[in-house]
Amino acid sequence: MLDLERLRALHSVATYGSVSAAADVLHVTTSAVSQQLAKLERETGQKLLERNGRGVRLTDAAELLVEHAEHILSLVERAQADLEAHRGAVVGRLTLGAFATAVRGLIPETLGRLGKDHPDLRVQVQELDPTQSMPLVARGDLDMAVVQDWNNEPLPTPEGLQKARIFDDVADVALPGDHPLAARTTVALQDLVADPWISSSADSICCDWLIHTLRSLGAEPNIAHMAYEIPSQLVLVGAGLGNAILPRLGRVTVPCEVAIAETRPQLTRHVYAVWREEAARRPAIRAALTALRAAAVPAE
Repeated sequence: MLDLERLRALHSVATYGSVSAAADVLHVTTSAVSQQLAKLERETGQKLLERNGRGVRLTDAAELLVEHAEHILSLVERAQADLEAHRGAVVGRLTLGAFATAVRGLIPETLGRLGKDHPDLRVQVQELDPTQSMPLVARGDLDMAVVQDWNNEPLPTPEGLQKARIFDDVADVALPGDHPLAARTTVALQDLVADPWISSSADSICCDWLIHTLRSLGAEPNIAHMAYEIPSQLVLVGAGLGNAILPRLGRVTVPCEVAIAETRPQLTRHVYAVWREEAARRPAIRAALTALRAAAVPAE
């Protein structure tokens, strides 16, 4: 009989490309993964890994076994979800990824509600951009993710995931205090396209969206500086180095040197939760979604 944990080890090596990467994901040592794979080779009577330069590659037998492992692990997760649903208790562990402003503006209230209503549920949160968290949910490394996309640039949902809306978040524009339009309460985005901009880091969904939006208005974006944290972006705006987009969710204190204005058209991003279809019946998933929506009510 094939051992489930050994199949999981092989599947992780196939997914992440190396024994060491699989060990990091499984939170065990490299030696432990190697031992699991050696035992699996003895169980199957097949060689599963071959040397490939400084790394390893899967043999044809291993590739075949990985295909079955994906189905087996999916069935195990579905069985666990069904058992939790049958019991009806919100218990166990839930790993949750969320983007930065959600961690600041949504997650604390959510965790407070879950801790009060479901004390036997342990939730672990990781701050991750949607481009990072969505694949982790799809692969089973996260149970759930809070992600966002913009009204003019939807984020594709990987196959096998379900999603549900939490709320829509409005974003304003932050301008230097001496900007010609700083005294206005509302500005047309078209009037700002030629300005320098402060963006989040290049690998983030918000940077991609800003570039896409400015190009759609007929201008090649002038991204003057990049800073992942919004407080850092606002300091740069206050120094007169560019404009920045400022979501209302998780809004920080705005420096006095910065002016905030609504935009025409209004900038809106959709905030939603995603999870694997196999886990849909888990009471913990439903409880987390309920808590997230309740925590978002003041932000709407």
